[in-house]
Amino acid sequence: MCSAKGCRAPADWALRWNNPRLHDPERRKTWLACDTHRETLGDFLRARGFLRDVTAFTASPTLER
Repeated sequence: MCSAKGCRAPADWALRWNNPRLHDPERRKTWLACDTHRETLGDFLRARGFLRDVTAFTASPTLER
């Protein structure tokens, strides 16, 4: 499900990020995004220097799609 506040759409994108002041350089946290919120979530992370990469989200055995 999309990580945008209030959005219940299925996720299509994985935005991988980390906060260099808090996380080791190799660590990645993930926000999931639908097509509608991919840019706004990415812009939020990019403005803070946190966004590392964006990939297509594929089903995970530990996450329901």
